[in-house]
Amino acid sequence: MSSSTYDLIIVGGGLVGGSLACALGRAGLRVALVEAVASSARGQPSYDERVIALSWGSRRILEAIGLWEDLAQAAEPIRRIHISDRGHFGFARLDQAEEGVEALGYVAPARLITQAIQAHLGGVHVLCPARLIGFQLRQDRVDLEVATEGESQLLSAALLVAADGADSAIRKRLGFDTLERDYGHDAIITTVTPDRPQAGVAFERFTATGPLALLPMTEGRYSVVWTAREAETAGILGLDDKAFIDRLQTRFGYRLGGLARPGRRIAYPLKLMVTRDPVRQRLVLIGNAAHTLHPVAGQGLNLGLRDLAALAQILADRVRAAGDPGAAAALDDYKRLRGGDQDQTALATDLLARLFVNPWPPLRLARNLGLLGMDLAAGPRHYLAGRFMGTAGHLPRLARGLPL
Repeated sequence: MSSSTYDLIIVGGGLVGGSLACALGRAGLRVALVEAVASSARGQPSYDERVIALSWGSRRILEAIGLWEDLAQAAEPIRRIHISDRGHFGFARLDQAEEGVEALGYVAPARLITQAIQAHLGGVHVLCPARLIGFQLRQDRVDLEVATEGESQLLSAALLVAADGADSAIRKRLGFDTLERDYGHDAIITTVTPDRPQAGVAFERFTATGPLALLPMTEGRYSVVWTAREAETAGILGLDDKAFIDRLQTRFGYRLGGLARPGRRIAYPLKLMVTRDPVRQRLVLIGNAAHTLHPVAGQGLNLGLRDLAALAQILADRVRAAGDPGAAAALDDYKRLRGGDQDQTALATDLLARLFVNPWPPLRLARNLGLLGMDLAAGPRHYLAGRFMGTAGHLPRLARGLPL
């Protein structure tokens, strides 16, 4: 049984874990990446036809890591966002020109982000497909046993990073304290082609069953994220193309003209999961392993990338100073820098998801007045845009587009 030692071991090679490996491998750290499913396999969660809404801040992080160049041609910019409450008077608009940026965000295929990560893992020891057999958190290191190609390997590192997804086996094994809420809704994902596309304009429409987002893609297409009650999901998925488009058109309206050519439809259950303290001795949870959010405002991956940027800087600086990247002081720094953004983003998305499905008339009036007030007042617009673009608060080097 072979044995190897690293600065850190990342379990989970998805969009967050893989990007962290790219960033730290490029910075010269000794990194091992353990992933259970080959990147091109149909079972790989990040290798499918979903598209990802990347914020402006996430673009800067990916650019600093060296991944953005591989995505730029396929990433459709979001230059304006139209927010509305279906059947009511409230609406608000955000515009990149007002924020002084090239775009508020971008829409990119998840599989292309995965491919970019795979192309930039030079210097990283990748074990894939590999199965985590067990691990031990010790005072001075963490030890892992990994099975790959029919053999067991022993790995040691100063730090274990768990990026193994919303159903994280590591989080569950260690019994982390989590806040969880099942929304009783599914996100139905597909693509459509409107006959009057508006280049660079994204729509977030709140409906009685939850948000409905249409995000601009290349070639005049739009990605649809339709929140439906669990009891309605099977019926919507079972509709033929014409009936599905008719239902969607009724719910969205005609701001993009007639909708046509629906793509393959997939449904994902929606829930909130926030780990109250994502750090243990020699271990940190990141990405969906630490927090799984409602897709309203598209903050899930973007929050994970902001976590990655802070963690990467702390670890790189520690190693350069000949320090211990897994020391308690390093992980305390990470919690101090990221705790506020994690809590506020989880709270904001949860409130939006629940506030806009509540039919109570006084609340409905208040939220519509709030939308109109934001549309008329620059201050609230700038605050909201800054939060969701990932440009507010403390920005580590990667989030400013700078190398580690």
